[in-house]
Amino acid sequence: MDAIKSILDVFLHVDDHLHALLEAWGPWTYVLLFAIILCETGLVVMPFLPGDSLLFAAGAMAALYPDDLGLVPLLVLLSIAAILGDTINYFLGRWIGPRAFSLNTWFLKHEHLEKTQAFYERHGGKTIVLARFMPIVRTFAPFVAGVGKMHYPTFLWFNVVGGILWVMLCTVAGYFFGNIEAVKKHFELVVIGIVLVSVLPLAWEWWAARRRGHTG
Repeated sequence: MDAIKSILDVFLHVDDHLHALLEAWGPWTYVLLFAIILCETGLVVMPFLPGDSLLFAAGAMAALYPDDLGLVPLLVLLSIAAILGDTINYFLGRWIGPRAFSLNTWFLKHEHLEKTQAFYERHGGKTIVLARFMPIVRTFAPFVAGVGKMHYPTFLWFNVVGGILWVMLCTVAGYFFGNIEAVKKHFELVVIGIVLVSVLPLAWEWWAARRRGHTG
């Protein structure tokens, strides 16, 4: 329970924690931010790390302390971290997937693998880009793409596009809006709002799929 509270505290008040780290670490904060984004996107077991909120807070800190955190270096470094993270996750899925499904247990059946492969052949690119903006989903999407053996050059293209879009939109939004007094005062509500907005594409896809099912 204490661990969950700690994770929620970091997630909802990532701006305060980042400010403290910036004061203590100075330029080394770049390294920490790179590592967090890399792990959040690259390790399927770490979906609980802050992503959107961390980028937003980093952008706000860059506006407030431009001598310590530059916006352009942040955009470049964190885009590289996001792209590299999804690449690692993809190859983890590609390596682990066939071995896991070779067991052919009740929840790891070959037919599930075949359905995953078929899905990523049809919708893989769109899924990789949209998943970037969905907490937890973005950690699993590249892994599942690897399990489904999505065509790697196609995956790489959408990985680069999605990674750059995600980092730029969230960080630049923080840069321009993160230091507005109302935003600073109610940052936890902003984080919750970011999460709600992030799941809208998933909700839309679910609703559209239901409509297609009813009209088909």
